[in-house]
Amino acid sequence: MGKRSRQRQKTQNTGRDDRDNRDNAGWGAGYADIVKENKLFEHYYQELGLVPEGEFEEFMNAMREPLPATIRITGYKSHAKEILHCLKEKYFKDIQEVEIDGLKIEAPQPLKWYPDEQAWHTNMSRKIIRKSPLLEKFHQFLVSETESGNISRQEAVSMIPPLLLKIESHHKILDMCAAPGSKTAQLIEMLHSDIDVPFPEGFVIANDVDNKRCYLLVHQAKRLNSPCIMVVNHDATCIPTLKIDSDGKKDILFYDRILCDVPCSGDGTMRKNIDVWKKWTTSNSLHLHGLQLRIAVRGVEQLAVGGRMVYSTCSLNPIEDEAVIAALLEKSEGTLELVDGSADLPGLKSMPGVNSWKLMTKEGQWFSDWSEVPVSRHTQIRPTMFPPTNPEKLASFHLERCMRILPHHQNTGGFFVAVLVKKAPMPWNKRYPKVRREDVSSSAAAQTEGSPAASIPSGTPCPPDSAVEEGLGEKVVEEEEPKDSPLALETTDKLEREYGPPASKKKKLFGYKEDPFVFLTEEDPVFTTIQSFYNLSPNFPKINVLTRTHDGKKRHLYMVSKELRNVLLNNSERMKVINTGVKVWSRNSDGEEFGCAFRLAQEGIYSLQPYIRSRIITVSVEDIKVLLTQENPYLSKLEADAHAQAKKLVMGSIVLKYIPNPNNTEDPQCPIQLCGWRGKTSIRAFVPRNERFHYLRMLGVEVFRDKQGQGDKGPDGEKAVEGVEVKEEAGNGAEEKGEEKEVGKDAGDMDLKNGDTIGTSEPMKEPMD
Repeated sequence: MGKRSRQRQKTQNTGRDDRDNRDNAGWGAGYADIVKENKLFEHYYQELGLVPEGEFEEFMNAMREPLPATIRITGYKSHAKEILHCLKEKYFKDIQEVEIDGLKIEAPQPLKWYPDEQAWHTNMSRKIIRKSPLLEKFHQFLVSETESGNISRQEAVSMIPPLLLKIESHHKILDMCAAPGSKTAQLIEMLHSDIDVPFPEGFVIANDVDNKRCYLLVHQAKRLNSPCIMVVNHDATCIPTLKIDSDGKKDILFYDRILCDVPCSGDGTMRKNIDVWKKWTTSNSLHLHGLQLRIAVRGVEQLAVGGRMVYSTCSLNPIEDEAVIAALLEKSEGTLELVDGSADLPGLKSMPGVNSWKLMTKEGQWFSDWSEVPVSRHTQIRPTMFPPTNPEKLASFHLERCMRILPHHQNTGGFFVAVLVKKAPMPWNKRYPKVRREDVSSSAAAQTEGSPAASIPSGTPCPPDSAVEEGLGEKVVEEEEPKDSPLALETTDKLEREYGPPASKKKKLFGYKEDPFVFLTEEDPVFTTIQSFYNLSPNFPKINVLTRTHDGKKRHLYMVSKELRNVLLNNSERMKVINTGVKVWSRNSDGEEFGCAFRLAQEGIYSLQPYIRSRIITVSVEDIKVLLTQENPYLSKLEADAHAQAKKLVMGSIVLKYIPNPNNTEDPQCPIQLCGWRGKTSIRAFVPRNERFHYLRMLGVEVFRDKQGQGDKGPDGEKAVEGVEVKEEAGNGAEEKGEEKEVGKDAGDMDLKNGDTIGTSEPMKEPMD
């Protein structure tokens, strides 16, 4: 066995041992070899005085305790209310009665500061969950609902930045360092708060520098089935400025909201990332400060005037927090305002930002001012790491408006957040000369007014991209030379070298090569049968439909919002797009004989259905139970009304639509739309497994799997009727370029009552009867 193979085996065995230790010792265990002590950490934060007097011991004790698990209910508001009702009435009530080893289990509690009780936290460990069948059911509910996108497991403090952005459905949003994507998911949900608006005017562009982490981001965002999300792969310090068409002119895309959750040392995450205890040193912050400032500067450059940017870190260190904000405010020369966001989250306990701090090296040497730093350390320690020396300027920044969340105040992780509002264009954007840019619209020019006198602040990243390329700035007016004079030619050449875009170079692309995004035209032949078969409304935006191939048959059709189409078409050479759009149709290999080669896809049904005027069957709660628990029920199994509607339709893809009855509060009070197939004598729902389970739970049908995964148990411990699984459809991502795969199975016939249980069985092929 070679050295590399031995090392790989050793690593795998070590990982397996760690998992076993964690399983045996409960949540947060498996790290017995890591002592939760770091004298340098304690000395540093005691000296800084960030923790209120008399609370430091409590602070350190909290840092050593495991972090509570936190869940957030996601999706449309009406669906989220149903999930909350299910949690409170079915699971939380039962948990309150559970006793394990003589101790009563504490039921999950809502986060006081999160709106509408949509976020909950619990101290239950994995070990406790596995000791009780009832808690195991709760755990499986969380896993299933997480996979279907209806619940997110997310650290409590991580939920704060999106709330402070105050998202509205028309906002254009940039998430600069988005992976793994929990905050991005929040942003998407806020855009889609109204289920009656399938295509909000706003959108989210989620960026990450790490190509591999972008696919994790795609996985998170894809669960929400939004046509308004685009995942891109760029360095946030110089993320490209994008162009859009506006009234026939090329305009610059400025964002209404920007989330700037920068890479950090992560000392606020010690409760969940145990290895930070042994790795923490003050050098981490010194190395990251410059990167964080460059990302923040690039963010405010792309922010619209009047827009809001939230800067956040999971670090408590002022070098990564207040120092970055102070340097940013100093560079902005009054164009940015730091606002107090604490009133927006009543119930959240936070400490105000500090106006003074010191810097310590990993050897324990302290510096209070830049003047004290020896020349030999000037490359590691920079002036922007210290508080401003001018007391009036420091007071004008109002750094106390920053918010620092300490772990012991509300049993959370540590966190820092600051809210910035842009009042005017950035000063360096005003002062760059305009160089041969005639296509910039008046709205972009409005952001460029100002004095041409001063130079650009040092440390400003990507000046050609952020200022010149977009034509941001006023031209310096001087006495003109004749155009063909040597002086004029020399001056022009100098301007081009100094202020113009750099010479074009072949762009290096890292990571996987993505399939193209190809928009269809309104005259594309693919729409001929789709239009007639589904009777699409005249206002259906055909030009927003795209595919991922130039050649051959189109396997899947996706939709994006009008605004994202605008961005894609105008920036294909500027940005690397990893994923965008929601799947609305999939090619059916035998579909043409049924009138249309494309069947509806469940992912995009809520976006597409408002435009469909035929092939719709209105169903009842009992109809949905039958469709989601029976493999291929006969049409006669439907209630009379749905049966009559189905008999009028020819074979092929259909929409199954449930409309809530406000007078019957026992039934779900949110609309439900499912894709299905009308066969010759039968009918079937095409719904991914976890989404199927989700709807069944909303209807009162219990769905769970035994702990060993050896079958599905009924209420009395007997094996339940074979359960539900469906053909899950491949998504619109580079990680899903393969064929559709069987990941689910379908239930046999059964008569359902509330409390019935379903499990899993053999895979089925699509019925084409």
